[in-house]
Amino acid sequence: MKNYFSKSKEEVLQEFQTTKNGLNSQEVEERVKKYGKNQLNEEEKVSTLAVFLSQFKDFLVIILIIASIISAISGNIESTIVILVVIIINAILGTVQHIKAEESINSLKSLSSPKTKVLRNGEKVELSSEEVVPGDIVFIEAGDLVPADGRVLDSFSLLVNESSLTGESEGVEKKSDVIEADELALGDQKNMVFSGSLVSYGRGVILVTATGMNTELGKIAKLLEATKEKTTPLQVSLDNFGKKLSLGIIILCGIIFAINLLHGVKILDSLMFAVALAVAAIPEALSSIVTIVLAIGTQKLSKENAIIKNLKSVEALGCVGVICSDKTGTLTQNKMTVKKVYVSGRVVEDTGLDDTRLAEDIVLKESVLCNDATTEVGDPTEIALINLAKKYSVDYKELKEKYPRISEIPFDSDRKLMSTVHEIDGKITMFTKGALDSLLPKLKSIIHGNEIRAITSEDIKEIENINTMFAETGLRVLTYAYKGLECEKDICYEDENGYIFVGLVGMIDPPRLESKEAVEKCIMAGIKPVMITGDHKVTAKTIAKEIGIYQDGDNVLEGVELEKMSDEELKEKVAHTSVYARVSPEHKIRIVTAWQSLGKICAMTGDGVNDAPALKRADIGIAMGITGTEVSKDAASMILADDNFSTIVKAVTTGRNIYANIKNSIRFLLSGNTAAILAVIYSSFAGLPVIFAPVHLLFINLLTDSLPAIAIGMEPSHGEVLKEKPRDPKEPILTKTLSSRIIIEGVLIAIFVMIGFYFGYGEIKDAFKGSTMAFAVLCLARLFHGFNCRANSSIIGLGFMSNPFSVLAFFIGFVLLNGVLLIPAIHKVFEVAPLELNDILIIYGLALIPTIIIQISKYFKYKR
Repeated sequence: MKNYFSKSKEEVLQEFQTTKNGLNSQEVEERVKKYGKNQLNEEEKVSTLAVFLSQFKDFLVIILIIASIISAISGNIESTIVILVVIIINAILGTVQHIKAEESINSLKSLSSPKTKVLRNGEKVELSSEEVVPGDIVFIEAGDLVPADGRVLDSFSLLVNESSLTGESEGVEKKSDVIEADELALGDQKNMVFSGSLVSYGRGVILVTATGMNTELGKIAKLLEATKEKTTPLQVSLDNFGKKLSLGIIILCGIIFAINLLHGVKILDSLMFAVALAVAAIPEALSSIVTIVLAIGTQKLSKENAIIKNLKSVEALGCVGVICSDKTGTLTQNKMTVKKVYVSGRVVEDTGLDDTRLAEDIVLKESVLCNDATTEVGDPTEIALINLAKKYSVDYKELKEKYPRISEIPFDSDRKLMSTVHEIDGKITMFTKGALDSLLPKLKSIIHGNEIRAITSEDIKEIENINTMFAETGLRVLTYAYKGLECEKDICYEDENGYIFVGLVGMIDPPRLESKEAVEKCIMAGIKPVMITGDHKVTAKTIAKEIGIYQDGDNVLEGVELEKMSDEELKEKVAHTSVYARVSPEHKIRIVTAWQSLGKICAMTGDGVNDAPALKRADIGIAMGITGTEVSKDAASMILADDNFSTIVKAVTTGRNIYANIKNSIRFLLSGNTAAILAVIYSSFAGLPVIFAPVHLLFINLLTDSLPAIAIGMEPSHGEVLKEKPRDPKEPILTKTLSSRIIIEGVLIAIFVMIGFYFGYGEIKDAFKGSTMAFAVLCLARLFHGFNCRANSSIIGLGFMSNPFSVLAFFIGFVLLNGVLLIPAIHKVFEVAPLELNDILIIYGLALIPTIIIQISKYFKYKR
């Protein structure tokens, strides 16, 4: 983009070939063809059907489809139907999960002003903002949204709020003067206005320099289009797990198929046996269970004011190592507040004024009378002054009615002053507030308490020192002065002299009360909090130090410094930098990317349009629900309904617990499946009949396994998870420890399953009854095993009823199993043989023994 801020009005007008009469119709038509309409491009939406079909690309799903085809060929229609129903249900769940409204570009478009005033053919006309073209002369005033980027030609006290683009809460005063500079941050381009920002005061005339996708807003839209969303650690782990499991299943099924053929088994029967093994090995309900567990976690978080848009983001919260936080409105209250006042030779807090003394009384009166704001509407600085007076029970409406404004000189950037005249107690009084460097040469006297005397060089030196001290602590400083006039009159610039110095007022956008505690918890949890803001360096560092983000020895970088760094240089500095000031949207993405290159899972909070690309690029994008723009909410994967930084800490705690629960659910599913696989392999090598029908394994995997796995996912947090370090995102979901537990527990269950088979098989070699007994022992043993997988400690340590859902899940599974075994009408569907009472009791005993062994082992291990 050209540096129009460094060019004069005449040069810019000449470059765009625009006259004082604006553009004519022919020129507009040509420019529409050249630049297009003043609107943002829309992204192509993926159809629901395409998303649905993509659910069938998973290798485990493909194996199940093959299994259903083989079942159909072999005439086992019941198994085919059950398998296909499961596949379709999983695909529907996946589609619902993945289809979300991608409305980022539409939200950006909605920020454009629907109507704007443009000079065309020498006349001022009102047009749709889409019709604005580069070279147009546009008129803007308070309340307008700026329709396009433009160079200010004339400014009449023009104040523009650019917080959604730059992150600054203060309005930016715009002027038409040339700025001598080669490079300037967006927030420092005082003679430029930008599409989507809000005119909060005054009016102005601008020359449009960029429209549509070429504006600063358009750049953000391009970043959103180009930014790819990161996959969460859980997605990566499950994908890797799925690939390895699929490969293992194919090899194993191939071996078993070959062995059966060598044993003289028919090809179709060998295929069916291989299918049984595949069905036993695949945790069909895993994706559904993970989705449900994440959805339950999402509901819990919503009650804590954290709204999750992307389910898998819940788990990723558990291994967040860095939180890059916007300052304004996230860590701060997004409103200017008076912090300190220098009056009568002393510095006091905002509540420390003695309003019975003349000097302090004048401070309060001037805060209200030399002010154009109300408590609801106006410049944030002036609202802060109204609120200061309210702390001393000053009714600003009543005061303004009592002492109406007689005359005024509005604030402008040249003078850096605002003056108003009022009649107070029969005396005509002129109040002036503004920058110290503008007022200092105009001072004649000083007021101390109730005494007025000539100002001395010592007074001036002290005033300058206090001003510097305020500025160095990040405060924005206003100087107050007043004088008496001989008569009521319209004042002019020449009247702004001979003042009595009253005091200095320092203000800042203060931190949220809960931010400091939240930052402390982040550090305790091994999470690095980082502040990224468009605000000034001194202010950013002050806030960061106050809430604990900035520590001694940390770096503070500005956007201009960042611009000169290579990605490698930034990567070296990023770990020791806690504050970034005056940054652009591109910088935010670079910072997030640098952390990610160091292997950190990075969360990014924000509320403005400028935050949206980084929110999308981050592993977890966190938008503000109250102050956040629609764009930031659409780009984020999580929204804080209460705009409270501390809610993130709660979300991290929940995220860590959810991941632990998901791992325990996987342990439960895989240890049970391992038992089934081992039983199938043993029966194959031992030359036994097919030990399980595919429908047996589907019943276990999808019905009696699903509820205990979900119940495990609802296990409450045990222990202080915030005292643990963030999980390594590269850590596989199946660690060595977890894998060994799965194998040991699987072997233990398989032993008693085969004992059950032999009880039923008996001397008469009743394969049908043996298969039924093996199926029943496996099913019930896995239901009992649900209690083992709730956590690492024993059930005695956890408390049997601390998770009532696990008890309920066991009860439902127990009833379903007994229904299959005891109701003759459904025996054929589930391929089970009639059993006697003695058989049922044997099943109960064999199924319970593995859990007794595991619980005894846990008790003694964790007791130590």
